[in-house]
Amino acid sequence: MTNGDREALERLARAAGIAESYYDIWGQLHLTRDETRVALLRAMGMLAAPEDAAKALAEHERASWLDGLDPVTVVRQDALPYRIPYRCAEHLAHENHRWTLWLEQGEMREGTFPPALLELGERREIDGLAYLAVNFYWHSPLPLGEHRFCLESPGGAVCQTRLIVTPAQCHTPEALASGQRIWGLALQLYALRSERNWGMGDFTDLAQAIEIAAAAGAAIIGLNPLHALHAHDPERASPYSPSSRSFLNPLYLDVEAIPEFAECAAAQAEVADPAFQSRLQALRATDRVEYAALAECKTRILRRLFAHFQQRHLAADTPRAAAYRRFLSQQGEALQHFAVHQALQQHWQRLDPAAWGWPAWPEAYRRPGSDAVRHHAAAYADEVHYHAWLQWLADEQLAACMRRGKECGVMLYLDLALSVERGGADTWMQQDLYALTASIGAPPDDFNPLGQDWGLPPWIPLRLRRAEYAPFAATLRANMRHGAALRFDHVMALMRLFWIPPAGQPRDGCYVHYPLNDMLGVMALHSVRQSCLVVGEDLGTVPDELRAALAPMGVLSIRVLPFERSGDGTFKPPAAYPRQAVVAVGSHDLPTLAGYWSEHDLAARTRLGWIAPQAQASLHAERQGARAQLCAALAREGLLPPGVDPRETTMTPSLMLAIHEYLARTPACVMMVQLEDVFGQTEQVNFPGTTTEYPNWRIKLPVALERWAAEPNFVAVAQRMQRAGRGR
Repeated sequence: MTNGDREALERLARAAGIAESYYDIWGQLHLTRDETRVALLRAMGMLAAPEDAAKALAEHERASWLDGLDPVTVVRQDALPYRIPYRCAEHLAHENHRWTLWLEQGEMREGTFPPALLELGERREIDGLAYLAVNFYWHSPLPLGEHRFCLESPGGAVCQTRLIVTPAQCHTPEALASGQRIWGLALQLYALRSERNWGMGDFTDLAQAIEIAAAAGAAIIGLNPLHALHAHDPERASPYSPSSRSFLNPLYLDVEAIPEFAECAAAQAEVADPAFQSRLQALRATDRVEYAALAECKTRILRRLFAHFQQRHLAADTPRAAAYRRFLSQQGEALQHFAVHQALQQHWQRLDPAAWGWPAWPEAYRRPGSDAVRHHAAAYADEVHYHAWLQWLADEQLAACMRRGKECGVMLYLDLALSVERGGADTWMQQDLYALTASIGAPPDDFNPLGQDWGLPPWIPLRLRRAEYAPFAATLRANMRHGAALRFDHVMALMRLFWIPPAGQPRDGCYVHYPLNDMLGVMALHSVRQSCLVVGEDLGTVPDELRAALAPMGVLSIRVLPFERSGDGTFKPPAAYPRQAVVAVGSHDLPTLAGYWSEHDLAARTRLGWIAPQAQASLHAERQGARAQLCAALAREGLLPPGVDPRETTMTPSLMLAIHEYLARTPACVMMVQLEDVFGQTEQVNFPGTTTEYPNWRIKLPVALERWAAEPNFVAVAQRMQRAGRGR
């Protein structure tokens, strides 16, 4: 590669957001290799071969100049004047150009200006013609929203930008704005046991959990992502590898709460059959969620109910049918494409078990707008409607939970996964937006010496911007609609993601940057519109620039007890925690409190072969030291129960309560309590780095929902929260 080619490659990579270097957690500098640049640019569709870099760079720059306006311009409402960059032919710069502003609500404003009188920037020659870059300034406040700003040159050329006007901050609920400190329950919804569910927690269980939480003084319930997973393969259960982030997992439906169930005698009879009841009882009794078996039971009855809905409601055009049609209209093309995808995936997987996702379908079906897809959707219209109907039901039941939460004073705190599975519905619907051959993950660190590859495809920054951030906005709307709070998994993605090139290892990866200020602005706009609190999961390596940007936007940080230690290993005192945070003892990716104390996680890592025999003693000593440090921290607060010996590995109820009260004393405005910790569960929810080696996303809580309110540890935790000033 010549020096000119290398310089062009580096410039093209910078334009695409590819970072030139990064520092790892040990402070070592890693320079991005040319091979990585080429591989990632190929994955972005911007480069075919290294020798094409100069040509690709020229085409990229040429297009931006000829476009006139950027595809999207994000401004903060109070940051006047708003700057709108514009590029025009120099020979037209002294003539009047017409501008038109279409506000979101339909109002139109217009005027003219000569670009030569504006603030001038760069000059560039394109195809033998001189162009000027100027800055158009708007000096009066505009309403929040997504507007359309158009410019027409004297020659008749028209360009436009989506002008997104955003608030200064995300939404803050009144309780937190007034200085209250609240607490709540962190639930894995599928893990709830109850006397009536069908083997996994459902939306009726959630409604009951809301009522129990409210009676205990809790003001928030946090959930795992409820995203649509993989109906054709229910055993693919990770909520963080969904098929779509904009639709819901129908397995959370309470089948018996669907209105059609009360009308359908045949469905009632089938469920009441002793053999069916025996299956349900067996599914309830297991300690692990048996996804395939319960999906078979639910699907069998749901299909019967859908047939009833068609005959009783759709055919007669009842008010219930009208409500369904309104939902279809509101969700529009996105729901139609999602439902078609679900129907196609099940169709091709039945014909070929190896058809794991749309990349394995016949070529003619791999694009939503193809003739083959349209013909299939028409031929199997009932199947498509079935999947849309499931989304309507799930939307209804989750909306009912949110209403119940509002009545009880309990916020629903939902979770937004970082990305989607590469063969799922979202990537099929938006193929050009994703770098489908690349993966996101993390560089090597102390916990993962080889780094992490999460197997999820990233959004391509330039294409996301070209799409005017509409896919990001749609994802936010879908997830904020039924949540009073939303957790952003790996919030660092608003600024950068660690990309791993195709067929590469994490050590071959580098960071790719995203337009942070734009992403924050879009997020704040939808947070305010949906009255939704935003929480950023910022555990791990977080750039200082990101933390500095998140705090003024009103985004809550997450602080987890094991990581809140000073350089000498001591645990930070409660007073050292920030107010603008959600605090917790652990998370779904960390050992439970009992598992941490008993070193159950170390034993699991040893069984997996992740800990060499010679390292076991030092890790045991390190854990014992951590127990001693935590006991010392509790003692400083006057919370250490008598007789506790850090050399002992059994987590007692009194010690569990003391640790929770320790965190409850922090100024943090929100504290989440994991029921796995309250009920003494040793197995953690998810063991990062495993798939089939560990029962991830399957372990049920040991205590049934109906017994929570009387369970001694649950009652005692609620009392400790009240004592620490976290009651509603």
